[in-house]
Amino acid sequence: MKVAFATQDEQRVDAHFGWAKHLAIYDVTPEGFSFVQTFHFGEDLAEDGNEDKLAPKLDAIHDCAILYVAAIGGSGAARVVALKIHPIKVPQPEPILDILEKLQEVLKGTPPPWLRKALVKGQEVTHDFEE
Repeated sequence: MKVAFATQDEQRVDAHFGWAKHLAIYDVTPEGFSFVQTFHFGEDLAEDGNEDKLAPKLDAIHDCAILYVAAIGGSGAARVVALKIHPIKVPQPEPILDILEKLQEVLKGTPPPWLRKALVKGQEVTHDFEE
């Protein structure tokens, strides 16, 4: 499952989605996690009501299941959810690696329903009614 992190320093979740200079993408499984890619965005990201600045960010995370942010506006959250991405607010800056380790541990156990749903994003859903 791919997970995105809104970050200014590429080390911590410390950015508002719309103002994030970087989006770091990782692949997470119960066995571990690996870095996929960091998307870099320009410096002119101040709050301005310009929704078009979200389009490249939404394109960058389109195949992610979860997005960790420090904050996200209402319209940004609606657009993220419309892509079937679960946004999670981190109340204070937190190292990305710490979040990845916690998420990996949750995946090893019994993930909550919202996370089980996120895990199947992009996979074809099949039902075997004979089982």
